[in-house]
Amino acid sequence: MSLTLATAEQKAHTLSEALPYIQRFFDKTIVIKYGGNAMTEPKLQEGFARDVVLLKLVGMNPVIVHGGGPQINDLLKRIGKEGEFVQGMRVTDEETMDVVEMVLGKVNKDIVNLINRHGGKAVGLTGQDGAFIRANKMLLESQQEPGKMLDIGLVGEIISIDPSIITFLDSGDFIPVIAPIGVGLDGETLNINADVVAGKLAEILKAEKLVLLTNTPGVLDKEGKLLTGLTPKQIDGLVAEGTLSGGMLPKISSALDAARGGVRSVHIIDGRVEHALLLEILTDEGIGTLIKSK
Repeated sequence: MSLTLATAEQKAHTLSEALPYIQRFFDKTIVIKYGGNAMTEPKLQEGFARDVVLLKLVGMNPVIVHGGGPQINDLLKRIGKEGEFVQGMRVTDEETMDVVEMVLGKVNKDIVNLINRHGGKAVGLTGQDGAFIRANKMLLESQQEPGKMLDIGLVGEIISIDPSIITFLDSGDFIPVIAPIGVGLDGETLNINADVVAGKLAEILKAEKLVLLTNTPGVLDKEGKLLTGLTPKQIDGLVAEGTLSGGMLPKISSALDAARGGVRSVHIIDGRVEHALLLEILTDEGIGTLIKSK
């Protein structure tokens, strides 16, 4: 299809607009939590893979952390088991943990293959590889009964992340793709929320950006209006008033920890939008919620 002059000028403007962002973020680490519709719809999957490869080719260092919630729920249903969540965290007994490992292994391989097919050099990892993500078994404090601790099974709370394996891969121009599974003190396998892994990894790697792909436009107020340019203090207020709850809580918690831990900016964006990653990182307007470090 031939370009009209107006369309050609718009394309040229968009490419030109990206230049200062490419310069600013050259050789910077960008941790991306990949989830939601972006990893279940084929067209969006292809677009995500191309975007990640493009970011790498223009000199940025993307690190992917993926979830697998919808796929895990589907397999649990097929074996007659209902997924259960407490305060946005998946309750994980031994049977569920087996499903989690199976699904995340398949998802990880699929993402790696897709990125490689588009010209990248992706390598799949879990926190068990080199035991680079170590964790304790998590207990959640009940929101209904403060002081009461809830046992949600084989769910991990990160103790430490050894960044050396990620640094090594980056030095060889590889793109790490990480499944959120950690190793307990006794060698047990622990399921860790992918948003939490992405946030902590961004802190440890001193990333320039943490980008969380979701199935919402970003952080919304009570009227459904998109909020952006938020500070950690403003986010605390939204949580306290109940505007943010449920599955958004782990995202917000990891976003705040990352912002307070030195990550310069955190972005919560709508993965249902084609090329959401490029629009947020390489354009003036962006498309989601920006959380500033201060």
